[in-house]
This record gives sequence, C-alpha cells and structure tokens, in this order.
Amino acid sequence: MTSGEDFVEFAETASLQLRRTAFLLCGNWHTAEDLVQTTLAKVFVSWRKIRRRDAVRAYAARTLVNTYLADKRLKRAAEIITDRFPECPVEPDAPETRMVVLGALATLPPRARAVVVLRYWEDLSVDQVAALLGCSAGNVKSQSSRALDRLRSLLGAVADEYASPGHRAGRRQEHHEGRDGRNAGHG
Repeated sequence: MTSGEDFVEFAETASLQLRRTAFLLCGNWHTAEDLVQTTLAKVFVSWRKIRRRDAVRAYAARTLVNTYLADKRLKRAAEIITDRFPECPVEPDAPETRMVVLGALATLPPRARAVVVLRYWEDLSVDQVAALLGCSAGNVKSQSSRALDRLRSLLGAVADEYASPGHRAGRRQEHHEGRDGRNAGHG
C-alpha cells in the first residue's frame, strides 16, 4: 500500500468520529464538516512526518481541537445583548433535552467546551486531555470543574434528572465548604 492509500484508509475510518467530536465542539454540523476537512488536510500534509501510525488518531484529535480553537479566536460569536429575559421556558420533553444540553454546551468558552467534550464525550483521561490541549492536568481539572458548574446552573432540572442524589449532595457540600472557607477534615 502506498502512503496515499494509507491516508485514505485512515480518513475513511476516522472521519465519522472526528465529525461527531467536531459537532460537539462547535454545535453545527456544517461547521463540523469544515473542521474535519481542514483537520484531514492538515494531517495529510504531515502524513509522511508521522512516524508512529498508532499515534495518528491522537494527532488528528489534537489537530481538530487546535483547528477549532484557532477558528474561535478568529471569529467571535455573534451575541445579541438585550435588557430583557426570555419568557419562562417550558419543561423540555425528552427529545428536546439534547437540544437544551447542546445549547448549554454552546455557552461555554472554546477551551472549556473542548475540555468537556474531550473528557466526557471522548472519555479521555485528564492527562490525555492535558496532552491534547498542551496544558497542565491541573488546568484541565479546574476548567472541567468550572465548566460543569456552569452547565449545572444552566441546565437546572435537566441535570438533576440524571444526577444521583448522593452526588448532588456531595457537590453542594463541597461548594458550600469552598465559599465559607471551612474544610470538612478540620472541624
């Protein structure tokens, strides 16, 4: 097999997963397609330089995230600022839950969104996400924590539906202890 044939085989097998990840990062299927195409073009340019073929997927994932973040730096989201709150939303039905979650995900800053997608959609470890994003594990943990807190506050009842009672109580306790400065281990 030639190098070009190897790349075509890789692109065919990896593009679906890259597209799904790209959609979660940007929230738009058309933009996700563009991100994947740009990512695959960049991987193709570097194809001969990639020494370990078992590292190609990780290289492509990192390229995808970097492409997404670079695109977000160039294009700022068009937000409409208003002095009025929207009408009280109706409780979403089960099919609408996905749209609510995607909407909440879209409110996160690009790096925080990338952390959430890589940690909880791609199921990568903290260290893997840190390596992909080129930052420390502590940075991934803090971004993840802040992003999840924001998602919980935005999603409210939808998040409560899926969280276990013990987990919610534990998070509330941690949050409360952090605010008033007390530590559970030191009474």
